Order: sequence, then C-alpha cells, then structure tokens
Amino acid sequence: MIHSSSGCAAGDRPRVSIVAPCFNEDETIGEFHRRARAAAVAVVAEDFEIVLVDDGSTDRSWQLISELTVRDPQVVGVRLRRNYGHQMAVMAGLQAARGERVLLIDADLQDPPELLAAMMELMDGGPEVVYGKRVERAGETLFKRATAAVFYRILRTLSSVDIPVDSGDFRLMNRRVVDILLSMPEQHRFTRGLVSWIGGSQVAISYARDPRFAGETKYPLSKMARFAIDALTSFSIKPLRLATWLGFLSAFFAFGLMAYSSVRWAIGEVVDGWTSLIMAVAAFAAVQLIVLGILGEYVGRLVLESKRRPLFIVDTVLRATSLQAITEAPDAPPAADVGQPR
Repeated sequence: MIHSSSGCAAGDRPRVSIVAPCFNEDETIGEFHRRARAAAVAVVAEDFEIVLVDDGSTDRSWQLISELTVRDPQVVGVRLRRNYGHQMAVMAGLQAARGERVLLIDADLQDPPELLAAMMELMDGGPEVVYGKRVERAGETLFKRATAAVFYRILRTLSSVDIPVDSGDFRLMNRRVVDILLSMPEQHRFTRGLVSWIGGSQVAISYARDPRFAGETKYPLSKMARFAIDALTSFSIKPLRLATWLGFLSAFFAFGLMAYSSVRWAIGEVVDGWTSLIMAVAAFAAVQLIVLGILGEYVGRLVLESKRRPLFIVDTVLRATSLQAITEAPDAPPAADVGQPR
C-alpha cells in the first residue's frame, strides 16, 4: 500500500506542488524555476513547493537542483539512483509532493507554467483533474505530430478507458487523485491513462504547446515506439483478440489451400506452383510470428509484474538546506515513501 508521500497533516500541506521530472535539463532548469515560481506566487503567494526530480542525469542538472534548494526554500530536489525513465520520475515526484493540488509538468517549458492560474480557477469549480489539451505543437516535426495524432486516436479506439486525445502528462490533480494514482502497483506506468482510469470529474484546458526552451528531445523514435506499446498493452486486450482472429483467418486459408491441392491431386493433375506454395508458407509464418509477438508482449508484462521489484530507488531528497540519504528498502513495491526506495 502506498502512503501519502508527505507524511504530513493536511493542514501542513502547501496549496500546490509543481512536479517536474528532469533528465539532462541543465540548460532549462534555471528558466523553468524562474517561470514556475512566478506562476505559483501569482496564484498562492508563498504557499507552494517545486519538486524537481533528477532522473539519473549525466550533466549538471543535479548540481543546479541542489543549488536551488539552498537558495529557495520552496524547492525540493529528488535524485534517483539511475535513469528509470520519464514515467518513473513522474511517480517519484508525485510521491515527494505534499501539496493539496499537484501540477505535473515537464521541465523543458513546452508546457507553460503560467497556465497554473487558469487551471486552479477551473479546479475551484469542482473538477478533480484539469488536463492540458494541445491545439498547437510548435517546434515539432510533421512526422511527430502526425504519428502522435494517429497514436492517440488508435489508443482511444482500442482502449476500454476514455483517454483524451492530444493530451500529455501536463495536468493539475487534487490530493485524492494523486493518492489513488500512487496506490496503483503497476510496473509499466502510463500516467495519463491511469488518471483517466481513476475517473471522476476531469476537464480540459486548451493551449498552444511551445518549442523546447533549450536542449534536445528525450523521446527519440525508439522510446516513442516503446511508450506506445506500453500504453496499448496497459489499457487494451484487443491486440490479443486481433491475434485470435488472425489465427482463424490463417487457418481458413490453410484449409482452403489444402482442399484445393487435394482436389487437383484427385483428378490426376500435378499440383504445380512451388512459388505460390512458398509464398503461402511465408505468409502463414509471418502471421504466426505476429501472434507470438503480441502474446510475448503480454506475457513479458506478466513476468515483470510478478517480480514485484521497486519501481525506482531514490538516492537523495533535498528540502531547503537539509539532505536526506536513502537506505531503507520497502516491504513491497511500489509502497515506499520518498526518502525510501520503491
């Protein structure tokens, strides 16, 4: 069971936590902190915190985060022991966040922190989640925009959960949703899908996505493909049904080919056409490999889930000028408080 990350009484919570995963973002951290802090001060004065999660960066990201925790008491630094991936860094940040509301945002400034005011106002009206819906995607290639549009629509079609299209992890959530999200023990996390699965009142706010402030994208094509597979296998079993139908279709054609060959043999004609035979065998083999691949993805997920390893291990937590080292292991993943490995 995951506990609330803060371990503090409700009255001690800041009004909002801003959570930003960082991986090799030393060129953006300073500007992100400036803009995020200004956006929070404009809405809640000093009643906020900014949680920066270093996901195993190899540049100066952790050094800059450490310096910010000394200069700014609102900054919390969380350092993971290695690069666990964006979704795990998101969970580490949510685990560390103590706020009554939590804004999840990337540190690359493609999503504007200044939208916090409008999101807070919308949440005051009753919704538990306010998520950003991208109406423009500046600075992204036509290929990336096209593949993203196709992916979200395919996912929405195949999934049993209504996952909004053209939305990412950029969202404001109340404490109840965050605690429910942290209680989910899944190893393969697709945060926006999990939040949709939780249900409740969730509303969109449209915005234009900016280009990266600096640096390069951390989602190359290979990671995007892996992310898409994780999303599909997490929220749909329809690929398994597709494998079943492909199997039936292959069997139908195989029986048809067998019947055709038997009739030709019975009437004394030589069954010629080795080329067509090889093509048929190759086609059936391809279908079998596709089916095995689909089954393998689901079986692989079951194996990884059964291991019950921690989702990630936190190395260091910095709050203001204090340092907290991590030494204790949790009883069962992913139930560790921040300050402990999960």
